[in-house]
Amino acid sequence: MPNWTEIIEKLDYAFQPIIYSHSGKIYAVEALLRNTNLIPELTSIDDLFNLAFNDDYLYELDLQLREKAISKFSKIKIDNIKLFYNLDNRIIYNKKYSQGNTAKILKKYGLNKDRICFELSEKGTAIEQNALSTMIQKYKQSSYTIAIDDFGIGVSGLKLLYFSEANVIKLDRFFITNIDQDSKKKLFCSSIIEMAHIMGMQVVAEGIETAKEFYTCKDIGADFIQGYLVQRPTLQINDITSTYLNIITLINDDKRLNATNIINDEFIEEITPLSVNTSLYDLFVHFKENTKIHFVPIIDEFENFLGIIYESDIKKISYSQYGLSLAQNQTVSSTLIKYIKPALSVEISWGIDKILEMYNLKANDSLGIFITDSDKYKGFINLNSLLTLSYKRNIEIATNQNPLTKLPGNNQIEKFIEKSLKKNQKVITHIIYFDFNDFKPFNDIYGFRQGDRAILIFSELLQKRYPKDAFIAHIGGDDFFVGLKNYEYKEVYDLTAEIQEEFKNSAKNIYSKEDKKNGYIISKDRFNMERKFDLLSVSSAIMEINGESNINNFDNSLNILKKASKGSDKPISSIL
Repeated sequence: MPNWTEIIEKLDYAFQPIIYSHSGKIYAVEALLRNTNLIPELTSIDDLFNLAFNDDYLYELDLQLREKAISKFSKIKIDNIKLFYNLDNRIIYNKKYSQGNTAKILKKYGLNKDRICFELSEKGTAIEQNALSTMIQKYKQSSYTIAIDDFGIGVSGLKLLYFSEANVIKLDRFFITNIDQDSKKKLFCSSIIEMAHIMGMQVVAEGIETAKEFYTCKDIGADFIQGYLVQRPTLQINDITSTYLNIITLINDDKRLNATNIINDEFIEEITPLSVNTSLYDLFVHFKENTKIHFVPIIDEFENFLGIIYESDIKKISYSQYGLSLAQNQTVSSTLIKYIKPALSVEISWGIDKILEMYNLKANDSLGIFITDSDKYKGFINLNSLLTLSYKRNIEIATNQNPLTKLPGNNQIEKFIEKSLKKNQKVITHIIYFDFNDFKPFNDIYGFRQGDRAILIFSELLQKRYPKDAFIAHIGGDDFFVGLKNYEYKEVYDLTAEIQEEFKNSAKNIYSKEDKKNGYIISKDRFNMERKFDLLSVSSAIMEINGESNINNFDNSLNILKKASKGSDKPISSIL
């Protein structure tokens, strides 16, 4: 049997920060086991836990490592950060497994339950995956925060996302590496983030190493980021800081914010919150002095939003002589925890569209939605303000979209181009103009209804094939516009060429069998002469805008490029 005492003494923990993607402030550190290389016959961390599992010592090992990590974490002098600690799901099978041990360790080091988040992985052996759901429920029942690690590479996938009720999911680094260059990864991650947010979960993008990966993950809505770009894992707790200036610089340099989707402070009502440590008597007084309010937001010592207390829930107590006496009794616990009810809340960085979507899906009888900023309470948007926001957003969208395709129109295109042409632009932008070939003869023969059908087919194709963060717009008629930021030229070119070919094949199905067989139609040209016209296709012109571009030549260069592309079955491209 291995000497586990000697093994544990050799082991140490490094910490890697997890930070808010929109502020650069620290949210948590993940504890990562180190020095397994000092133990004979072990080549990896997995070997250590497999050895303990086979030796029926896994739970005892975990408890000792848990205390080692918590002890070291408690020495970090930064308020209100969490410890992400990895659990081996198989500990649930150990005969000595029991609940309540973590609470004892936390109490020993003066920490509350909310300071630790247990990471459970959906990867691994069948026995580990079978234990996953049980582990999640066990720790959730004990009021611990739960994160699903390595999300996306296990077999449980979306089923786990649906049933787990985890607090956080961590997108595996496989999906994050080169996400700025891989449209499939971007689509996958943005869809998962959207679903997670709707279900009330936050998302960590782990393994971020480049600024482009950071910008992409921030753009698609990741709440937190983790990786070498922020900081490598460190054994020295003094290396951990409350803010990361390199990330703050990237955020300040990012000029791509969509101002139309930002919530203005005018819609956020500043309802004064109470601390969770407020006495019951002071809560009674608060409602008595503020007769127009029917609930009060509750925050912790770090201003994190915990939930709300309804006046109706404590009215019976407050109106009885016994209740007032109880509240004034200093020997009675003053915490308001047991009176707090959960309330719908969202991060302000999620924007108007997602906030409205979440309210529509989860509001039930709620009178509004609470807003947080990096988890700190910011205010409340009542139902009237939500309706106003929804109305204004719908008007804004309708004003700036094409009535046929519902895509953004010329106003939005001009804004996109204007931002792309700003000096000192640090991102590479590709703009693509599409123009149908031989569209007028098609309309003359088949009519405008079929012409509209062809336009809708192409519109849907663009939205299906280009990544979710692409700016896709309809100039009017048979002209379309696409804008892409932070993509490699070859990826843009290849995808655009594929779209041209796919539309050409799809458009054939609009024609009669005879015209489709012939491969052409006969119609009159601009000189009123009958001649053959090819079946519908689309031409494309790609222009790259980068930090070296001469913006004064934009209009002229684009016109030349569009003329050159007309009739071509492949994209014609140029660098501005």
